[in-house]
Amino acid sequence: MYEHIVIAVDGSEEAERAAKRGFDLARRFGASVEVVHVVEHRSLRLTKSSGERERLRERGESILAETAALAGDRSVSTTLLDGRPGAEISKHVRETDASLLVLGRQGATGLGKRLLGGVTEHVVQHVAVPVLVVPADAEPTGDYSRVLVPTDGSANAEVATPHGGAVASQYGAALHVLSVVDLQAAGGAFNAGGLEDEFVERLEREGREAVDAVAEDLAASAPDVSVETAVNRTASLDGVAVGIREYVYTNDVDLVVMGSHGRSNLKRQLLGSVTSRLLRNIDVPVLVVNSRE
Repeated sequence: MYEHIVIAVDGSEEAERAAKRGFDLARRFGASVEVVHVVEHRSLRLTKSSGERERLRERGESILAETAALAGDRSVSTTLLDGRPGAEISKHVRETDASLLVLGRQGATGLGKRLLGGVTEHVVQHVAVPVLVVPADAEPTGDYSRVLVPTDGSANAEVATPHGGAVASQYGAALHVLSVVDLQAAGGAFNAGGLEDEFVERLEREGREAVDAVAEDLAASAPDVSVETAVNRTASLDGVAVGIREYVYTNDVDLVVMGSHGRSNLKRQLLGSVTSRLLRNIDVPVLVVNSRE
């Protein structure tokens, strides 16, 4: 499934953690690995001499060498680029026929509110290949024993299924399939307060049909993988992302594999907003599979 993995690094601790996970995935899937660093044009413009520019590039080469050394005796290629990091990484992924991009999640305010860094957000939106986003608080190395695939029953969400199955198979992990019923969003369908039991039960039946369909696909594509299914409700104002996060922490999930876009139970809310919100507020890696893949 993954033949050529590109790992984007910037010298940060979270990039190092992402690289370690990328190297482990490459070993499991027998993939080639390329480590990429971008010297920002903004930094180059601030330099006042060719010597300063050269030192920036030397720093970039040093970051690449230090990251490649983390792979041990595995052969790793390195590439130094100039430009806007998000755009250059996206372009390089397209030009090298990469099958997976790995990078660290970026950004956190002084108030502790999670942000999704500009580079991370750009590549998740603009590359067609799956992107593994690794947060700073994730464990240094990945040994996935429980993998979660959230679904809303849409075709866009289901693109994640084969990736979840492949990773779970390689790691001998149990695979959890989850559908979350968003009661706050459902409440918008009623002018009077409260939800009719029949309506909520219908949403749960649709969620059950969605997770059962994914489980059926996995039984055919990854028969060696143990699959557990669940349909949970959430009444949080933050919606489906909160329901997924609660399931992750309650069940000690090590990796979330989900589509970049989809549709909610009410066919109104884009799963893209769920994916974006989850990326900002979860401390385990998320493998985002683009529906254009």
